[in-house]
Amino acid sequence: MSMFWLMGIVLCIVLSCPAFARLAPRPAPMSATVFASPTTEPMPLMRGNTIHINPESDSLDTHITHSNRRLYDSIASKSKRRAFPRFLYKLLFIDNRNEDEGDGRIIDENELLQPYAGKTINSITIIQENVFRNPEGWIQRTSNRLHVMTREKIIRRDLLFHAGDRLNPELIVHTQQLLRSRPYIYSTDVEIVPDSLNPDRVDLILKTRDSWTISVDVNLKSEKRVEAGIYDGNIFGSGNKLKVKTSFSRDDFTYGGNSVAYHMPNVLGSFFSSTIEGGRCFFEEKFHTSVQKPFLKPTDYELGASFTNIQSKYLIMEQDSTDLMKARNFDVWGGYSQFIPVINASIFFTARYNSERFGMRPRVSPDYNPSFHKHDDLLFGVGIYRERFLSTSMIYGFGIKEYLATGYKAEFTSGYSWREFNNTFYLGLKLNRGLFRPWGYVMGGISLGSYINSHTGSWEQSQFDIDFIWFSNLLDFRRNRIRQFFKLNYTQGWNRLKGNNEHLRYTKYNGLRVLDEYALGTTRLALNTETVMFTPIQPLGFRFAFFGFADFGTLGRSGNIFKNPFYSSFGIGLRLKNERLIFSEVQIQLGFAVGKGGWLGSDYLRVSNGTRLEQFRYRPARPETMWFQ
Repeated sequence: MSMFWLMGIVLCIVLSCPAFARLAPRPAPMSATVFASPTTEPMPLMRGNTIHINPESDSLDTHITHSNRRLYDSIASKSKRRAFPRFLYKLLFIDNRNEDEGDGRIIDENELLQPYAGKTINSITIIQENVFRNPEGWIQRTSNRLHVMTREKIIRRDLLFHAGDRLNPELIVHTQQLLRSRPYIYSTDVEIVPDSLNPDRVDLILKTRDSWTISVDVNLKSEKRVEAGIYDGNIFGSGNKLKVKTSFSRDDFTYGGNSVAYHMPNVLGSFFSSTIEGGRCFFEEKFHTSVQKPFLKPTDYELGASFTNIQSKYLIMEQDSTDLMKARNFDVWGGYSQFIPVINASIFFTARYNSERFGMRPRVSPDYNPSFHKHDDLLFGVGIYRERFLSTSMIYGFGIKEYLATGYKAEFTSGYSWREFNNTFYLGLKLNRGLFRPWGYVMGGISLGSYINSHTGSWEQSQFDIDFIWFSNLLDFRRNRIRQFFKLNYTQGWNRLKGNNEHLRYTKYNGLRVLDEYALGTTRLALNTETVMFTPIQPLGFRFAFFGFADFGTLGRSGNIFKNPFYSSFGIGLRLKNERLIFSEVQIQLGFAVGKGGWLGSDYLRVSNGTRLEQFRYRPARPETMWFQ
């Protein structure tokens, strides 16, 4: 075993172990309650006769000692004596005791609401707040004055319950999750007030707080192209998003075209979203329109349709080059789910028709470039699922309360494809399970899919995939909070054809950060570890989080992962984000990559709008075939 393998295994074990972050003394006894598993009975968060399911507490100051509190109070007191120290204090420190942020606890809000389950909802009152609750300085005050508040009727459209309904705890929690997923909503808080005259009736008070939704976006593309745009994620308070972009050359500022996109997340309260976009960026042209409604309740339906006409360059993996293609795609799908009380889960049925044609494409043949074959697909899906939300913080965000899905989904997919050369059957199976345990959150998934040639009966383009994600509970290190992340992906393909999308590579979501090497294969292993330290540093409300990572993987044509080339990457970085603003977090990353033979091609420095692990959902969607990439 080479030295690099030994280093990789040792670092993997060290970085993946929660003890790696256990650098501080053991927390006070109250920490056992703060980080308890959701299987333990939650403490009711009551104020008089009103239940609040979003307590106000600081995500980073929960375990600060009294001496630290006295220190910062002293700094605040002394800084007020002169103008410049007062300015620095307002720049670097923010009083978070009034912020709508969690403290990292795992809270089962469904259990908190159970005493009111089945009671009739008298009324629903909505109280709205501006971006900054207690604005300090001209920046925050000006932002509040310029911001257009979300209209109350837009918020009411997203409610999954109405006055006169029986209170369903899961719908209350799901509504909060839905509202917080909107980019124009920063936080929500639900209060339930029992009716003093009728014990079987309650009043609901929904408090929301807006986000700042105007931002700019600059994208440095290949061939020295620049795409710059401005967008408003809540234009005129409607909840709709308008984005306008223009493109030019970095060399001589040659004009490359414009594009416009408009998105409506909930059309007239129907829970149908609609998108239309079109434009040009030099040789790239695109027109896309879609309308769709997802599954939202245990008993519900989904329906959608989309049309895309696109011209762009695609990656020829075998040659590590690009070429121009033009395609037209039409897609329509639908489904129905029914909740079964006996099993406390929903069964679902879905169907989909997809048609794709090409105007420009590379050379094709019966066994070459199947991803560019003209095709008409008819797919059906059937399965069972269960999804619930628990609330916590500092996972995908920097302190704001987040809703994480727990549950499971088992889905069987089958269908028929009328292809340009050979017709095929498709069979697929997907199993996903995610839950909180005393040692953190764990999610596992297994997928298996293959085509069957209708003429020869042979299996083609078969694929097997395993995904695993784990992240730890929050751990204390002085005034900082630390969380450990672990992600594993294993993908193997066999009976593959030739050409594009018939080989695996390291991708943005299943790959090694920093690595910049041309590598292809049919068997891939990618293991990503990351340690994130959330700090109390927050100038102008921007939170800082430092991270370190170590990634390991193998990629090649052998079914034995230990016989394929080995890759690894290591690095550190910084993420900063203001949760009240709509734009993505900024990420600065330093790193290097090594393999068995030594140093590998690396993106040593990268500045980007950072992306974290995707949130997993267990609700069904349109049936899909497995994508080999």
